[in-house]
Amino acid sequence: MNLYQLRYFVTLAETKHFGKAAERLCIAQPSLSHAIAQLEAELGVVLFERKNRSSTLTKEGLQFLSYVEKSLEILDNGISSMAHISRGEGCIELGFLRTLGLSLIPELANGFLQEQRDKHIQFKFYTDVTQPLLQGLKDEKYDMVFCTQLENEKTIEFIPVSKQDLVLIVPRNHPLANRYTVDLTETLPYPHVYFAEKSGLRIVIDRLFEKIGKRPNIAYEIQEDQVIAGLVAQGFGIAVVPYMEELLRLNVKIIQISYPYWERNFYMATLKDRYLPPVVQRFKQFVITHCRV
Repeated sequence: MNLYQLRYFVTLAETKHFGKAAERLCIAQPSLSHAIAQLEAELGVVLFERKNRSSTLTKEGLQFLSYVEKSLEILDNGISSMAHISRGEGCIELGFLRTLGLSLIPELANGFLQEQRDKHIQFKFYTDVTQPLLQGLKDEKYDMVFCTQLENEKTIEFIPVSKQDLVLIVPRNHPLANRYTVDLTETLPYPHVYFAEKSGLRIVIDRLFEKIGKRPNIAYEIQEDQVIAGLVAQGFGIAVVPYMEELLRLNVKIIQISYPYWERNFYMATLKDRYLPPVVQRFKQFVITHCRV
């Protein structure tokens, strides 16, 4: 049994005439008769009652027709879906840090959709911190993620796409609140609200303090930068965080770090050994073209 035989069977069931069916299928009538005979022999049942020039389905033929039509519909839908994918259409599963959802990711997604407006493309957006994002990438939950870079991730390709300055934030009534710049050593006497181990920023800020050869006084460890900012605003400590517009709406003083200077880099991450569908490949190239760091 093959796909041609099934399609011949459906066409004959529709026309109820071997000659008309053969004409529609653009094959010789004997070839159609042979194909139907082979199908009946394999199934072990008679599918058509042949009367004069017409052919009508038997009871078994009607039953088999319902199965074949459903199967061919599923197959045709699958073929159509693959054709759309091959043309660069489909859904992109995108994971990213919440802070990148303010401008970078919406701008990139919208720009790509505008450039590919003749194609049917959808995005699914997910936010998390770096470590779970990268694990989701490995588990193939996401097609790509935008996050900070972690060391020893040999299976992941990291491409820089954006930068963000690190700043010190303190409560408005803090002794450092009258400063515009600060040396990191001046923050050591005060309790810090610090990034937790699972955050991609932890190693970045650890290295910042390594440059001055000191360790901060860590009072709290939190994964989310926005939560850290909220705690600082309520007087739980001071913190080194990436600059973000939300800080302007909180009751904190933003202070530039004069030494040591450090900026946070964001990366587009994809699996090195994973096949990327055409739509994901095109979006990856779009990001590379529009995000030159």
